[in-house]
Amino acid sequence: MTTIEEVRAREVLDSRGNPTVEADVVTRGGHLGRAAVPSGASTGLHEVRELRDADPGRFLGKGVGRAVENIRSVIGPDVKGLSVLDQDRVDRRMIDLDGTESKEKLGANAILAVSLACARAAAQSRGCSLFRSLGGAEARRMPVPLMNILNGGVHGHRNVDFQEFMVVPVSAASFSRALQMGAEVFHHLGRVLEQEGLPTTVGDEGGFAPNMESNAEAVKLVLKAIEWAGYRPGEDFYLALDVAASELYRDGHYVLRGLNYMSSEELIEMYANWLDLYPICSIEDGLAEDDWDGWARMSRELGHRVQLVGDDLFVTRPGRLQRGIDSGVANSILIKLNQIGTLTETLETIDLARENGYSWVVSHRSGETEDAFIADLSVATNAVQIKAGSACRSDRVAKYNQLLRIEEELGDRALYSSTELTHDGS
Repeated sequence: MTTIEEVRAREVLDSRGNPTVEADVVTRGGHLGRAAVPSGASTGLHEVRELRDADPGRFLGKGVGRAVENIRSVIGPDVKGLSVLDQDRVDRRMIDLDGTESKEKLGANAILAVSLACARAAAQSRGCSLFRSLGGAEARRMPVPLMNILNGGVHGHRNVDFQEFMVVPVSAASFSRALQMGAEVFHHLGRVLEQEGLPTTVGDEGGFAPNMESNAEAVKLVLKAIEWAGYRPGEDFYLALDVAASELYRDGHYVLRGLNYMSSEELIEMYANWLDLYPICSIEDGLAEDDWDGWARMSRELGHRVQLVGDDLFVTRPGRLQRGIDSGVANSILIKLNQIGTLTETLETIDLARENGYSWVVSHRSGETEDAFIADLSVATNAVQIKAGSACRSDRVAKYNQLLRIEEELGDRALYSSTELTHDGS
């Protein structure tokens, strides 16, 4: 009754109004799993490749008709008859069917849609929630939200260098309380911006995206919003940054507005100064994706003071994470399902991080859908943190709302702690 009977696929729209792939997996017993995949704007060079049609006469070349057809005519017939309870076998079959390192033949978006839909069908066949199906009885940790309330970089039309300025509610005793705190700061930031005469339009991930003079000004505005909301920076809230430094890297240097060209060493020194000035607990992609020497130096000098997250650096690939482990690079990894293309490989990467003392942050993409798979994934793997965007836009809020439902289901068994982030046990 759990064998795959039918696989369907279609084009749907993501949060930017661009097409993406949605797949249905239907079992012989009538269980249905459905999943839609996201798409990134700031993508790493080493990510697997989504398949786009490149037909300028349709969706400005961004259609995914070929990926959809690959599901219908190639992937579906090949996985038919496999059990949705054997996730590894389904995913390995698709990986072998594609046959490329980057999954570019069938499209990583096609493969991932089927992979995640299979997991949902498995949960339905087991008669349990997705997080429980994936993580078992030990899945009960609610993640700390790294809430992106001010957007920059390519997410904010390059209004400021750094891509994300996030607030991290560390004094909350539960996820629901943390979400409330973050939402309150988000709304107070809107009031701060209005007082400063700045626009309150939002970027791709729901955070405000005003034009600012500098990255430091953005930090100060967020700190002011925390205070206006009645909270204490450094006690109730810390800050997290996503620099997305690969977007700033040009010919061996980092090009920041107003600071011109900076070396890795100068950028690391700037981060060190910021750690002295501001309550920052996490820096993501502080250096470029292939600046391994710079990353090693940054990890030596700052790794004991702050979480250093590799996103473009690791792209959810076990091989690149293993290189980081062997080189003493970073201490945390961002987990994005569509960077690697299957659930099985994603879980393998998380296991590798766990075994080597790296934290993992389950993350959305800038082009999202209403699919809240990452909410269940974060709890299933007992992730310490989740990045799901701001407290704005239904494609972001859908993830937070699903976490609220999971917290309610867990009841007294739910765990919530931010001690790994504050470095002082608070």
